[in-house]
Amino acid sequence: MSDQPKIELRNVSKAFGSNHVLRDVSFSVTPGESMTVIGGSGSGKSVMLKCILGLMDVDGGQIFVDGADVCAMKQADRDDVRTKFGMLFQGGALFDSLPVWRNVTFALTSGRYRNSGEMRKVALDNLERVGLGEEVLELRPSELSGGMQKRVALARAIAPRPEIIFFDEPTTGLDPIRTDVINRLILELVRDLGITALTITHDMGSVEKISDRVAMLYDGRIIWSGPVGDLRRSGDVHVDQFVMGHADGPIA
Repeated sequence: MSDQPKIELRNVSKAFGSNHVLRDVSFSVTPGESMTVIGGSGSGKSVMLKCILGLMDVDGGQIFVDGADVCAMKQADRDDVRTKFGMLFQGGALFDSLPVWRNVTFALTSGRYRNSGEMRKVALDNLERVGLGEEVLELRPSELSGGMQKRVALARAIAPRPEIIFFDEPTTGLDPIRTDVINRLILELVRDLGITALTITHDMGSVEKISDRVAMLYDGRIIWSGPVGDLRRSGDVHVDQFVMGHADGPIA
């Protein structure tokens, strides 16, 4: 495995007026690793993710993908880097007007009708990886349960065989059983396909299931990071309060 980080943030800052959302955020993700960033609502997790994806420009600092500073790139070069990315959005973000097979292969066809027979085979291969079969190929997302929609969205994320997948609150809105199904799928896919994963979530059950390492974002800063096994003995009162879900503590 390469010593070069797959993703690295160095002193990344982002503000909206007087609201400093990210303050000198630094961390790295190694190839094939599953890294999770935790933090409460409004802690800056989503803004951080948008900066890595290039959807927002940083105010300061650098973001590297495979050693290349994406913040210093021209737009065309950034677009090339994005071909390495897959994304599982919080709400699934499936196209309800398209059947499942076209949703799964959307990135491969740029949304156009072409090679429909071949694309259906590609869709089925990826659906089978997440425990679904050909019976869902022609269904619309609205005909699926919430858990099945998440699995279709996961199949879409892996279809282009990305090097990196970003998971945005992957289990939000799911019951405990379906949450565990999605967590197991994420773990299996990352390991089987050798994908590097960066997840943002506040679901501690998911964190401890899918993570190799964890970092906590609080008040715009990374206040702790380490192996997931050390999470419950971090020695940081903010991390302890968040992990245990206690109302009393330094986090309001």
